[in-house]
Amino acid sequence: MTELVSRLSVTPAALEVVRMLQEQFGDLMFYQAGGCCEGTQPQCFEKGGFYLRTNDVCIGQVEGFDFWLDHDLFEYWKHAHFTLDVMEGIGAGGFSLETPYGKTFIIHYRIFTAEELEHLTPLRFNTYD
Repeated sequence: MTELVSRLSVTPAALEVVRMLQEQFGDLMFYQAGGCCEGTQPQCFEKGGFYLRTNDVCIGQVEGFDFWLDHDLFEYWKHAHFTLDVMEGIGAGGFSLETPYGKTFIIHYRIFTAEELEHLTPLRFNTYD
């Protein structure tokens, strides 16, 4: 049996910030939209602090917390692996929970190989049924 290929990974630096935010706020969620400004960077909210749209896509989890993409953004990036990272400084908008700590989550992308594309982990779509 072939091992499934994850669509999402996290750097140790980002994981450290996620754990700190979990201690401060409890359960979390991540969302990345396809819009301008702060929408282009991943946002971290308290779980339920952002309302998902129909067909938004969960590409994986960070420390057990869902990482959602706007469905239009997913269509654009569905052939790419996402790596959640963090950098010093405040990104555009500042709605994400890490902002008051002088941090900003960012994503590094890489295109999947043809072989990886055949073995990707399943997706989960948001529905209101």
